[in-house]
Amino acid sequence: MEARRRGDRKLERHSGITRDGASMGKAETKRSTGKAEKEECGHYRNSQQSGVLALYWHGVAMATGLSLAGALGIFHAWAVNSIHENLLWFSHLEEVEREISFRTECGLYYSYYKQMLKAPTIQQGLVELINDNMTESKRTINLLQRMNIYQEVFLSILYRVLPIQTYLEPVYFYIYTVFSLQAVYVIALYITSWLLSGSWLAGVLTGVWYILNRVDTTRVEFTISLRENWSLPFFALQVAAITCYLRPQLKPIHQRVVLWLVFVSTFCFCLTWQFNQFILFIQALIFFTLDALDFLSPEQVTSLYLVQAISLLSVWLLQFCNSMILGSLALSFVVAALSIRHFQRGLKSGGLLSRVAKLLLHTLLVLALALSINYLAKRALQLWSDEHIFKFIKAKFGLGATRDFDASLYLCEEAFGLLPLDTFERLGGTLMLYPYLSTLSVLLIMLALVALANLSDSGFARARVAASRDESLIRMRPDVAYNLLHTVFFGLLAFSTMRMKYLWTGHMCAFAAYGVCGKDIWELYLRVIHCSTKAKLRLIRYTVPIVILAFLYYKFWPRLMEEVSELREFYDPDTVELMAWISSKTPKKAVFAGSMQLLAGIKLCTGRVLTNHPHYEDKALRERTRQVYQVYARQSPEEVHRVLRAAGADYVVLEDSICYERRHSRGCRLRDLLDLANGHVMDGEGENDPDLVASPDPRFCDAIKTDSPVYSSLFTRVFKNKTFNVYRLKKPKKKGRGEGKAVDRAV
Repeated sequence: MEARRRGDRKLERHSGITRDGASMGKAETKRSTGKAEKEECGHYRNSQQSGVLALYWHGVAMATGLSLAGALGIFHAWAVNSIHENLLWFSHLEEVEREISFRTECGLYYSYYKQMLKAPTIQQGLVELINDNMTESKRTINLLQRMNIYQEVFLSILYRVLPIQTYLEPVYFYIYTVFSLQAVYVIALYITSWLLSGSWLAGVLTGVWYILNRVDTTRVEFTISLRENWSLPFFALQVAAITCYLRPQLKPIHQRVVLWLVFVSTFCFCLTWQFNQFILFIQALIFFTLDALDFLSPEQVTSLYLVQAISLLSVWLLQFCNSMILGSLALSFVVAALSIRHFQRGLKSGGLLSRVAKLLLHTLLVLALALSINYLAKRALQLWSDEHIFKFIKAKFGLGATRDFDASLYLCEEAFGLLPLDTFERLGGTLMLYPYLSTLSVLLIMLALVALANLSDSGFARARVAASRDESLIRMRPDVAYNLLHTVFFGLLAFSTMRMKYLWTGHMCAFAAYGVCGKDIWELYLRVIHCSTKAKLRLIRYTVPIVILAFLYYKFWPRLMEEVSELREFYDPDTVELMAWISSKTPKKAVFAGSMQLLAGIKLCTGRVLTNHPHYEDKALRERTRQVYQVYARQSPEEVHRVLRAAGADYVVLEDSICYERRHSRGCRLRDLLDLANGHVMDGEGENDPDLVASPDPRFCDAIKTDSPVYSSLFTRVFKNKTFNVYRLKKPKKKGRGEGKAVDRAV
């Protein structure tokens, strides 16, 4: 019994020790668990703090970038306004001098803004625009249908409504609005390069390049009212919105919002420029190319096509069913592309050769259907408004007659010639050309490689490209691909026609800045030389643009300040004298004939009726202009008098600068173009085509100065100065009805 008790005590002691050990083990486990929980909470707090910190710095970077975008835009608007003011000493000019400074078609567009402000009510002003009989004599036209002047209407209404009349003159409200749009233009380009590169430094570089290359990026300071100065800011906004829309991994809700921005900017662009159809046609070709090479999804390309079509149709409705829009190449191409895409199945299946063959067939079908739709639409609508543009294109590339008067007017203007080589010297001087060309070359090679891989159905090729993409050697985002083709297509347009360079050079700044600051480009360069690290990539991306900006500031800032502060003065006393005489010495309903450029100024300054004007998108007006211009041809006084009376003219203004023109070479002077169109031999030494004949009549604008009876019986000179001669037409003698009707139909 005693032994059993001793054993039990030992067992109890042993059990007690075991229980104590278990308790101690549990305590240690609890302590370790608590420690792990504390460490986990610490990691969570640290990650949360780092996330907040990252979000904070992202917000700071975003705010800094947007502030710099606004600052650059405002600075550009201030710069062009200062140059405009100092170029003309605009604030010290009389009203007539200010209006004369709106040269050529700028004066015509501004006259409708002035007309709306002078109308008793907004409604009355709109009625006068819709039933206008002052712009073209003996005709009543709907100006809102014929011309893109909704911006003038909107501004005039805004000026009436806002309480600013007491301290801001109408002309300043107008020009400040245009210059403000230039700020929007710079901001849109800034955003485009920022979206492409991921760095607002690219936006800063874009804005600086745009401002420094002002000679080649804009001409707003001396052509304020031109339609392109209204529309190109919206076009830049559209490109920025498309760039955002095509960004990878964009959420569906964001895609819908951005697509609405694309539509609004496209609509505003179309509403403010009559040549919108040709720009949208080129853009539609870009969409088509990206779709064919598998850079866009079917939903994306369809949405972009529909945005273009809906924008054009919306403008068509606002412009009272303007037939020129329905007969546009852009609308025909969009309809053809969507139709063929719907019916032609299996385009993106098969091997490389099969895909290429299908792609070629698809392209031919779309182009054939687009041209057919366009031809049938123009036939059905009896549309010839844009006929002169196609004549110019055919003549420019040697595909049409070179004696056509309308085509020759464009061909002989320097602005419609090839892009001068000195343009590239100026662009290279600001260090923009070199990164642009290098980025363009690299991305074109990448585009070709990625497109080839997309078209190939080979498993090996796809695996190889996938591996390459993982290594970031071959990568082409849809937004980058769009901007690459955008700069290529519009660059070719600029090369062919100098005036179109303003569609290219602004985007060129954004594209070059992307090449300098873009992560993809520098990462590719570093991987090629086997030197790619995040630290080196970050260092290069930020160092190179800062060095370029420092160089540009050092070299160009003093020059820019000197240009902004340079003082000049408007001086055109002969034109001022002419406008004053017309306003005071002629009836308010008098009809004036003359050159398109001068007549636009006469309408703005005096409000008199015109026979013709610079808005050339109407076949009947082009024919009348050619007839009125016979005053500078070799025609008899009876013929000139008859033509002018048929157009309803009471007065004709002859300009010595046209009659004795020396600015153009032989064959491109206005009198030469008229002689060629009339089949007459040109003035001066040089060869003539064998089918041309000598005219039996002298040149009218020169011979009328002799005041011989044959001229004085039909025309009376009523005004003369060093530049202009104004003649009043005398009442015609009675002539046969058939002859008069024939002339009326021609004019």
